[in-house]
Amino acid sequence: MKVTVKYFASIRESIGQGTEVLQTSATTLGQLRHELATRGGAYEECLDAAFKGKTLRMALNQDMSDDTAVLLEGCEVAFFPPVTGG
Repeated sequence: MKVTVKYFASIRESIGQGTEVLQTSATTLGQLRHELATRGGAYEECLDAAFKGKTLRMALNQDMSDDTAVLLEGCEVAFFPPVTGG
């Protein structure tokens, strides 16, 4: 299926693009995240859930979601870096 993926803040800077449209066989948000992380390099560094114990925030069609969210043809996925501060 075709999905639009948006990357924000430090993820966008690391990957070098803010948006991409891609074909995927993933059926859940977690599977898509894993598929992208297996590209290696900045994708793995930013999207791998176990990377340095950081929590990645994700949205599906502009609703904050978790790994179990089901992808549909033409959906929009967004990845946000962990938020720090006080």
